[in-house]
Amino acid sequence: MPDLQDDVAPVAVTASDIVYDGAIWNVRRDSFDYNGASITREYLDHPGAVAVLALDEQDRVLLIKQYRHPTGLRGWELPAGLLDVSGENAVVGAKRELAEEADVVASDWALLTEFYTSPGGSNEAIRVYLARGVSSLPAFARTDEEADIELCWVPLDECVDAVLARRISNPILIVAVLAAQAARSRGWSTLAAADLPWPRHPLSLHSPSSHTTA
Repeated sequence: MPDLQDDVAPVAVTASDIVYDGAIWNVRRDSFDYNGASITREYLDHPGAVAVLALDEQDRVLLIKQYRHPTGLRGWELPAGLLDVSGENAVVGAKRELAEEADVVASDWALLTEFYTSPGGSNEAIRVYLARGVSSLPAFARTDEEADIELCWVPLDECVDAVLARRISNPILIVAVLAAQAARSRGWSTLAAADLPWPRHPLSLHSPSSHTTA
């Protein structure tokens, strides 16, 4: 059986340029040497993001419903956001997003799962945290697409049913819900510390010293 673990594969990058400087993220063009060939690839250069699966004492998940313009959908999601504050630890960013998008704080934090959203065309890395011991905050003043966010507590089993029935399509929500169901079935033994280093985050791959801040 193969060792089912992704490996960091350092390559010699011979050129790297931003070909599109966007308001939120950029398109980068890299040239690199691999298997004796010089290869050029363009990809979405993303700061990374965090998401939170908040679970209450009744095993209900806090979901938000928000408009997303690229798909034209108001879809169900988890509270989530970009890691766009320089030097901010990822779990601190997750706590901020939970407060700002869902008016909630939590006393118990653990790392649930992490993944790349589209490794063939983007370096966007996502960490999903499990937050428990939740309590409410005063409503946060939200704008733009977040101004009409809808909040709902939904039993985890019903979230799993919605995933399997293809009624929801947000990839972070899908991955997180299935990971939570699997983790719960194992007595939450698969959870990791919320501040676990993140060596596969793009910033960490370029700077070992950033492991403690990504």
